[in-house]
Amino acid sequence: MRNQSEDTSPEMERVQIELIRNASPAKIFGLVGSMSQTMIQASRRNIRKLHPDASEEELTLIFVELYYGKKVANLVRSQIEKRRSG
Repeated sequence: MRNQSEDTSPEMERVQIELIRNASPAKIFGLVGSMSQTMIQASRRNIRKLHPDASEEELTLIFVELYYGKKVANLVRSQIEKRRSG
């Protein structure tokens, strides 16, 4: 089998794959959740870097639009506006 990662030795990769195969579904779910959280945090930091003057609300709307689309971002925006006026 071809190595999946250029910076990991074939033996270490084999060990990693074996650990994943032997992990319980709960452990795998936890790892996936952790990786997802890490990627969300990295993405939000990058958005903040690209939009340093944006408010938290604006940053959140940018994130939502990038990852869930303009339609969902517009729905979130309208809900925020409703809460402000209501």
